[in-house]
Amino acid sequence: MWQEFKKFALKGNVVDLAVAVIIGGAFNKIVKSLVDNILMPLVGTLLGGVSFEDLKVTVGDAEILYGVFIQSVVDFFIIAFSIFVFVKVYRKLERKEEQKGAKPETQEDLLRQIRDLLRQ
Repeated sequence: MWQEFKKFALKGNVVDLAVAVIIGGAFNKIVKSLVDNILMPLVGTLLGGVSFEDLKVTVGDAEILYGVFIQSVVDFFIIAFSIFVFVKVYRKLERKEEQKGAKPETQEDLLRQIRDLLRQ
């Protein structure tokens, strides 16, 4: 059982996943700081000095902190957009690498493609 676990844990995918989780956690802290300390104060100033941390509704004894929720939503969208851009750039670079390694088409291959297109 130990050997199977060791084999599983040392596979490249598991190690890559662990690195991604650690970097993702650090990235989350950076984005949270960006939103909490830069973006939301600027947005609050543009909206007339509103502090999103102070936005809340009191229902009975409970306080609903919807301003903090808004900050969390902004965090999510910034992280999601950043990941989207990263994946898009990564896939583009991956395709370029695949094209470099692709075997150039021969004249016969090109003629076959033209023939097949003409048949259609």
